[in-house]
Amino acid sequence: MENLFDRRRFLQQAAMVGGLTASRKAWSAETETPPTRPEAHPPLGKGQGIFPGRVVWVHDPKVTDWQGPGDGHWWEPGRIKQDRLQQMLARAVMELAGQSHPDKAWDKLFRHFNRTHGQGDVGYRSGEKILIKPNWVGMIWRDRNVDPQSYRLVRRQDYMNTSPQILIALLTQLIKQVGVRPADITVCDTLALLADEFYQILREAFPEVRYEDFGGKPGRMKVKASDVPLYWSCRPTGAAQDYVPASFAEAAYVINLANLKGHTGAGVTLCGKNHFGSLVRWPVQQGYYDMHRGSFHPQRKTYREQVDLLGHAHLGGKTVLNLIDGIFTGKHHIDPAPRRWKMPPFNDFWPCSLLASQDAVALDSVAFDFIWDAWEDCARMPRGEDYLHEAALADNPPSGVFYDPNHPTPTERLPSLGVHEHWNNPEERKYSRNLGRAEGIELVAARIE
Repeated sequence: MENLFDRRRFLQQAAMVGGLTASRKAWSAETETPPTRPEAHPPLGKGQGIFPGRVVWVHDPKVTDWQGPGDGHWWEPGRIKQDRLQQMLARAVMELAGQSHPDKAWDKLFRHFNRTHGQGDVGYRSGEKILIKPNWVGMIWRDRNVDPQSYRLVRRQDYMNTSPQILIALLTQLIKQVGVRPADITVCDTLALLADEFYQILREAFPEVRYEDFGGKPGRMKVKASDVPLYWSCRPTGAAQDYVPASFAEAAYVINLANLKGHTGAGVTLCGKNHFGSLVRWPVQQGYYDMHRGSFHPQRKTYREQVDLLGHAHLGGKTVLNLIDGIFTGKHHIDPAPRRWKMPPFNDFWPCSLLASQDAVALDSVAFDFIWDAWEDCARMPRGEDYLHEAALADNPPSGVFYDPNHPTPTERLPSLGVHEHWNNPEERKYSRNLGRAEGIELVAARIE
């Protein structure tokens, strides 16, 4: 597998120094014209969840009144309407679980998780720890967007990070509806310096929650590694061993809270790539396995690191809920601020959306379709959806890789990690289950009035 990446290694270097130029180099190396819509295919893999393959999309165009850069910052109090976002999350969880009240919906989600993980028909139990993984790549320590001394944002103040408002909505429901003690919840992005602008909003609402980041000051906890290893299924040689963070290893449940973003190197950065910030090192840190090798590789049917991350017992394996914060969107890392979406029903405004699923592959498939129809690059690179094929068919992937991130040698293949397909068209947005078929994705669309 190592030789697979050598001839196109320039892609990872381009992505590191970044920008639109890097994206265009990668594009011209692969194809002269944008590819057509992804080839229609039957559902791949096996749907996960109470209603297998169900994805909920909640849209509320009134959730923010921010007009863009120059109109303050989108994360400032009042810009995202907390009460409306609270309604969006409650609706998403209820639709996902098929319940009419948030507390019953959350109980059903936890019970389903425990049943399918061999822990019996039990809901959340007092004292169990929950880890929330946001996407704060706009605050990654090495990019110097956050001053390491003052912990203030000094650049990219409007970048599309996971909002403090969606975290407040999620923490509110976990504490009030589920009964989780605040001290048993950790919010962690291992690579971020949790900027004071975000931290103060979160701390004011929930001071007892643990906030964990790369730097560990002031008031934050510094991320530490556990002794639980993660093995890359491409089986690299000479690389330092990776270990999951202690907070992930100690958690009983993980909530993957990603963002709705394109990516100039990988095509998209959603739930699968969110876990690139779930290890205690930079993805291309010298001495470790280079995580961009597979995710940036231009050809289809190749090894993808996202599959190992979604399949690891302490990362994707502990995930009780996958969420995508789509209030704002953009392209990493060329966009310093969000982009509007012209297509209906967004009508040249922000996406103002929240997506949820128990099936990370199905969720990323829906988000991929949105991004594909919104823009003519990023997701349209041939590699954009390849990890979804690999993850859906992890037990027998197109690449032929033996995916097993939990053992030092190939021992136990991962099962299918979820279901992947594309909607019928961008107007109807229907998947197989919406069309009355027995397998595939079901997209439940809800609008907050």
